Amino acid sequence: MGIVVLWVIDLPNIIVVALPDSSGLGCRLLDGSIPAVLTQPGDFIIGGVFTIHTSPKTTEHTFMHLRFARAMTFAIEEINNSTELLPGIRLGYQIHDSCASVSVATRATFQLINGLDPIFSLSASCSKSSTTLRPPSLVLGLSVSRSLISSSLPVLQVSHYATCACLSDKQQYPTFLRTIPSDKFQAAALVQLVKHFGWTWIGAVRSDSDYGNSGMAAFLAAANAEGICVEYSEAFYRTNPHSQIRKVAEVIQRATAQVVVAFIATGDMIVLLKELVQLGLPPLQWVGSESWITDLSMTQFGMFLGAVGFGIRRAIIPGLRTFLMDLSPAQASASPILQEFWESAFRCRLASGPVGPGAQVCNGSESLQQLQNAYTDTSQLRITNMVYKAVYAVAHGLHSLVCAEQNGSTLHCDRGMKPNPLQVQHVLEHIRKVNFTLNGNRVSFDANGDPVATYELVNWQLSEHGEIFRSNTRKALSTDEYADMLHVCVCKSLQVPKSVCSESCPPGTRKAVQRGKPVCCYDCVPCAEDEINRKNHEHSPIEFLSFSEYLGIILAASSVVGACLAIAIAAVFYLHKDTPIVRANNSELSFLLLFSLTLCFLCSLTFIGRPSQWSCMLRHTVFGVTFVLCISCVLGKTIVVLMAFRATLPGSNVMKWFGPPQQRLSVLAFTLIQVLICVLWLTFSPPFPNKNMKYYKDKIILECDVGSAVGFWAVLGYIGLLSLMCFVLAFLARKLPDNFNEAKFITFSMLIFCAVWITFIPAYVSSPGKFTVAVEIFAIISSSCGLVMCIFVPKCFIILFKPEKNTKKHMMGKVPSKNCGNSVYFQEGSENSPFPDPLHPRSLQLIYGVTVHASKTP
Repeated sequence: MGIVVLWVIDLPNIIVVALPDSSGLGCRLLDGSIPAVLTQPGDFIIGGVFTIHTSPKTTEHTFMHLRFARAMTFAIEEINNSTELLPGIRLGYQIHDSCASVSVATRATFQLINGLDPIFSLSASCSKSSTTLRPPSLVLGLSVSRSLISSSLPVLQVSHYATCACLSDKQQYPTFLRTIPSDKFQAAALVQLVKHFGWTWIGAVRSDSDYGNSGMAAFLAAANAEGICVEYSEAFYRTNPHSQIRKVAEVIQRATAQVVVAFIATGDMIVLLKELVQLGLPPLQWVGSESWITDLSMTQFGMFLGAVGFGIRRAIIPGLRTFLMDLSPAQASASPILQEFWESAFRCRLASGPVGPGAQVCNGSESLQQLQNAYTDTSQLRITNMVYKAVYAVAHGLHSLVCAEQNGSTLHCDRGMKPNPLQVQHVLEHIRKVNFTLNGNRVSFDANGDPVATYELVNWQLSEHGEIFRSNTRKALSTDEYADMLHVCVCKSLQVPKSVCSESCPPGTRKAVQRGKPVCCYDCVPCAEDEINRKNHEHSPIEFLSFSEYLGIILAASSVVGACLAIAIAAVFYLHKDTPIVRANNSELSFLLLFSLTLCFLCSLTFIGRPSQWSCMLRHTVFGVTFVLCISCVLGKTIVVLMAFRATLPGSNVMKWFGPPQQRLSVLAFTLIQVLICVLWLTFSPPFPNKNMKYYKDKIILECDVGSAVGFWAVLGYIGLLSLMCFVLAFLARKLPDNFNEAKFITFSMLIFCAVWITFIPAYVSSPGKFTVAVEIFAIISSSCGLVMCIFVPKCFIILFKPEKNTKKHMMGKVPSKNCGNSVYFQEGSENSPFPDPLHPRSLQLIYGVTVHASKTP
């Protein structure tokens, strides 16, 4: 593929031999100079090398590349007419024809580098004029071989056509940039395309060039990683002997693979298809690279029907078609290449050209509007847009280099600036940092000098009229959008072919790889009596607890109902937040506990549905953290109940260590410990989806493997430890003197909680398949319901149905304890009183359930 080269200096190590011109025109090159086919002077010169002719010895045009050259001149004219980009600077160009020859392209490239005209001095002798060589200030060149790109040359290179992934190596090619995506991305996309259609047995052909060899190497590496087997991999070039091309065609004919991936240049592909037609090869499924998959010349081959691949993104360049068509006979006569194009297109001779015997002279009525060829076709501007973007990228880089604002607003550009060898890296950095939008497309380069990779999915189909036409995706697809891309039906009117080396083994048999063949080729042999055919299981029904089955629906509904109940209780508490019973239950911890219970109910939903990598990690960690948050709140309430009773003793100052700040810190500390356990678990051995085939032979259980058993049981063990502590402390506080002692309710709730999770362990271990998940969900919902019913429902009952008990008098009433026989009294505001106001938010008497009477007299 081609290269775009930008360089800024003459090369001191290039020796140019020149002799006095015998014609009297001065000093001229010895021999071999190549005149530019299109030129225009300017302050900075942009040079190009395009394959306008297919060979140095033929006059056959590649009109498409002539369009590339004209698009380059169009972009330069647009920039010269712009008042915002390089104002006051005029860009020029020198465009050469490489004739599809590496040697010709090399000579033209070095000529551009050195700025050598065929005659570079009209009067002085060669010995004197040799010091007056006039290299272009800046040159943008398009060549045809990777061999022209060298890290030893101090040149800046911006390619519109070079896709080789090797050019992203900045150690070897530090000054190379490109506007066309690297083949690395295309190869990965092609592998995903082949994998999507289940083609595991394919053939591979490539151009024997940098483009084909590098692209196919990337494809084969990615295909091997995806388990795709390659029956053959052949390379050829269109100039190879006919016998070699015939051999490649015969390999394709003999092969059993029905899919052929071709990383081939267009010219090579046409040569191969012609050979296959002569062999009478039946139609195959072709998967193509961007070089040929969008080429209209492929429609002449019937076997091309159904071909699929990726094309460079199409674009619209406003004004380009008008520019291309605005070519008169007089303008064509002014340029040898345009004159040759005109005469070749209309099969006549311009009056200014030599007219041979029998040749028809152009009469002036010819119009490019009448033509239909690659030059006039602007409906598929793909590579043309890459040329257009490359020129603008260079212009923007030059703009940031030579233009600067003066007096805060006036833009001034230094047209006399001449970059020198020491500024190559400086100029490169300016171009590498460009970031602008051109016709709705973002132009920028990454650290490797590559643009953002976007492609269009292309498929050749048969129309209703029997014509082969090209079907494109409506939008460009980046390489990050494989998943969306693969859901596009690219074979609407065709049956997707099948290409496998061996059919799937039937039930009761297993694979036996054939000796000397890839793993995709195997025989099916009977399984041993106790052997499980895992491959067959891949086609067996997959079972997991889903939202669509009755069990999943019931559990999901229960989870949602429990969460709604917790939210409703929170709403009741909020609406009655100033009543004694709410204030008596530490409203801050109560609301936090209700929030955590809501999460506990909802976390059970993550256990339902098809297990994935993320859902497996999420379900266990969310469960562990939310339950610890819940138990931490209950534990905090329990500890404060015990400490509150101790605080009623004369001289006790213990409650200063158990105020609201300390309660919040304790909940946070307990929860953070569980978070740390979960982080360690996910870091070293996280849960993952696993196909369990040990329970049934006729179906697969898709479940979440816990990964690290230590991590799983550490999460459960920590919850159990906190629950046990809470139960013991609540049990100790259950008979404290009170009128509404919350410790009794906490004791019952923790008794239910512990009982549920103790019975969960054997049930979890012994339950098969999806019922393991159902047991875990049941335990989550049951334990959460126990906490809600025991701690909050009695309080809601009093708030809603016994409001006469939700009073300060009832809460402060003297109700002797059966065990203690009396109540605790403190004189309100005395130094022995823990808090001066019985209904203060921190009031020990009402918040934590210990009956402390305030009285004027002891």
